[in-house]
This record gives sequence, C-alpha cells and structure tokens, in this order.
Amino acid sequence: MLCLPVCSAKGQWTPFLDALFTATTSVCVTGLVVVDTYAHWSFFGQLVILVLVQCGGLGIISLTTGVMLLIGRKVTLKDRLLLEDAFNLNTLTGLVRFLKRVIKGTFLVEAIGAVCYMFVFVPRFGVKGVWISIFHAVSGFCNAGMDLIGSVSLSEYVGNVPINLITMGLILVAGIGYIVWWDIGRILQMVRHREIRPRQSWNRLTLHSKIVLVTTVLLLLAGCLVVLGVEYNNPETLGPLTFPEKVMAAMFQSVTCRTAGFFTVSQTGLKDASALFCMLLMFVGGSPVGTAGGIKTTTVALLAIAAISQIRGREQAAAFGRSISVQNIRKALAVTLISTLAALTAIMLLLCFQEGSFVDIAYEVFSAVGTVGLTRNLTPSLGVPGRIVIIICMYLGRVGPISMAIAFGYKKGKTGRIEYPSEEVTVG
Repeated sequence: MLCLPVCSAKGQWTPFLDALFTATTSVCVTGLVVVDTYAHWSFFGQLVILVLVQCGGLGIISLTTGVMLLIGRKVTLKDRLLLEDAFNLNTLTGLVRFLKRVIKGTFLVEAIGAVCYMFVFVPRFGVKGVWISIFHAVSGFCNAGMDLIGSVSLSEYVGNVPINLITMGLILVAGIGYIVWWDIGRILQMVRHREIRPRQSWNRLTLHSKIVLVTTVLLLLAGCLVVLGVEYNNPETLGPLTFPEKVMAAMFQSVTCRTAGFFTVSQTGLKDASALFCMLLMFVGGSPVGTAGGIKTTTVALLAIAAISQIRGREQAAAFGRSISVQNIRKALAVTLISTLAALTAIMLLLCFQEGSFVDIAYEVFSAVGTVGLTRNLTPSLGVPGRIVIIICMYLGRVGPISMAIAFGYKKGKTGRIEYPSEEVTVG
C-alpha cells in the first residue's frame, strides 16, 4: 500500500525497499525512517502508517482477537493460548476480559493524549493540528516516535512544558505495561473501599509491579543525571538552555531512550559517554506486556537480583520478601544473551556494509533492536544492505530473538525431561 502513488505527497510511486522499511518500522513501533514522515507521505499514507503503528502497539494477536470479539466470534482454547503467550502471562483465567481492558485502556489514554496535544497544535496548525495531535498521541503511546512536525522531531518544543509532560506521560504509562496498570487500579479500589490503608498500598502490590516501578524509576533517574552531568555545558545539546530546561531535556532524553524515539536535543551532538549510556537504556527498554521494546526492565532486574544474591551467598534469589524461581532467572539470562549476540552481529554486519563511525552505527543498531527509533542521522544514508540489516533488527526487536529461536527450533515430541550427572565447572 505504501508503494502506491496515493500514499505519496507528490503522487509518485515509492520504492519498494523504502515502503518495506517504513512498514516494518511502523508495525514494530520503532520510528527509524528513511524518508520524512511529514513530507514524503500524503494524508492517506500517514493514515496507513498510523494504522500499522496501532496494530504494532496493541500486538497482532491482541488486535485479531479483538476483531473476533467485535464480530461475535467465539474465542477458542487455541486463541486463548495465543493470547497467553502474546501477553506473556502464566494463566488462561480472565484472558478475554484482560484483552478487553487493554483495548479500552489503550484507546482511552490515546484519546486523552490527543485532546491534550490539541491545546498546543491546533492554535499553531489550525484544523490540521487535530490530525497531528491524534497521530502524535498514538505514536507516543505505542512508543513509535514518528512525528509530523519536521525533520528535527520535537526539538523546537524543548522548552515547552505541556508537550514534554504529555509526551513523557504517554511513553511512561505505556512503558510500564498493562499488568502494572491493573495492579495499581486494584490497589486504588481497595483504598477507596477502605479495605486497606493508603500506607499499606506498596506492600499489597505484586512482586512484578514492585520490580517494574523501582527499576523504571532508577533507570529514569540514572539516565537523567548522566545526560545532565555529561551534556550540561555541551553547546550542541543542553548548553544553550536554562537550568529548568536542561533538567527537563535530560529527563526527556532518559524517557525517550526507553523505546519512544522522539527527541528534543540533537542526537548527533551527544558526547560519546551520553550516547553509550543511551544505548544501554535502549537495550533495556520498557516493561513486559506493554508497547515498549528492549529486553525489558524485569529481565535486567532479575539478573541484578541473582547476582546480588550470589555475592551475598544466598541460595535463593529474592526481592521484597519473595523468592524468584530459577526458571525466571534462566529466561532472563537467555533473553539477555541472545539479544546481545543479535545486536553485536548486526553491528559487525553494518560496519561491513555501511560507512560511519562506530558510535553512530552501534547507536543505530541498539535503537533498532530496542525498537526505539533514535538515530544519529545515519538512517537516511543507509544503503540497501544496511537497510535490510536494520529491518531484520527491528523485526527481531519486536518479535523477540527467543520467540524466533523457539519458532524455528522447537520440535514437538522432543521435550522429554532428561537428567544428567552433575559436575562442577570453574567460573570467573
């Protein structure tokens, strides 16, 4: 569809690889683009992109099941198993109800975000500001990071408090994941009905929610402090800004590296130290069962908890008074290892095919694998081999290397349990 002249602002055919790249970055809610979204595509083309972004944000399994519910088709056991896997849950209980709440919650938050954006965009762009507000709300919530403002994303709004707060709010709300939404909602209801006291709220949260919230806050603060400290006097980024604007821009950079793709300061102007830390944030990404990418906050948290437990000589990994299963630790280790190998392989391939500095190329790959969408102006200059590498990275980042490995390597009937004799191996 994106190849068609009707999708182009100039009414011309779009090269297939450019259309494929745009379709991939939209469905994978990444945001890396080889042509400017605001200039190259017509309204119909932008509408196609927005639909793809919404599909990618909700998830293909969620969307198709939602359509089935809408037309009155019965959700079978097979459909429920697909939903369980798509949401990474451990039970089939209440899956359909959970899906309905996800779809309703998504559209509600996006609608609120769009209305808030209109107070800024409509006075500037007129009626067109309504479309820009809707597009940005969906793109922000789905963590796509694609915009219709210009080639410099939200840089001209670096000091605009409403735009910064609305965008960061959409990214964070979507990034913590739907499970945390409902858990916090459950606690608020218990407080409202006076079943518990407000000071007991934290203790009543599930272990998953506690780990997500604590890890998210720590990563956001760390990212903000690193960017603020390293870039404070950098004339290409935070240097010309006032102190409040510097703090807000540093926090925005920390938030957007969690797989959003919008930016308010130049990414090419970042110093290598800031760029490296941003790559780490992009690699971690957001939290499970949300619209964010990356290996997820819980994955990193579990590895850190396991390492601390090992250092302290504990037999069990535990946090907040709860033990963590060995299976969870193994999965976290596998996700991290395979994702790291995928990123390093992509970096080596891109270094072979594409001219550019190591930092720019690594930044591009981590942005694609983490489905972030930030670039140091490398994306438009990618050749055919480079674009193919980034397309594969975006796809792997959204589907997940583990899922791909299981899909191609799983053999039914060969999962019998085999126990081998144990033997010690020297480590470290």
